[in-house]
Amino acid sequence: MLLKSIIVVLFIAILISLFTGLRFLVKDLGDSKRRLLHSLGTRVTLAALLIITIMYGALTGQIGSKAPWDKQLHPDAAQTTPAATNKP
Repeated sequence: MLLKSIIVVLFIAILISLFTGLRFLVKDLGDSKRRLLHSLGTRVTLAALLIITIMYGALTGQIGSKAPWDKQLHPDAAQTTPAATNKP
């Protein structure tokens, strides 16, 4: 549960950084290029942390897939149907 909370917080921080960069681009009258690049660097760092956190969670088994097409979770659904036999 803690790992999922960290993932959500990182995602929200990326969104905040994205909109902060947009505000710097549109409305900033000062040194907008420096502030915009700082916002970009923050966003890239947060995105890298998010990817590392998701990979850690997947490798340790704390987060996983519940997709219906995942063969590891549903091995009986992945079986192929036998071919129909032609009877004369």
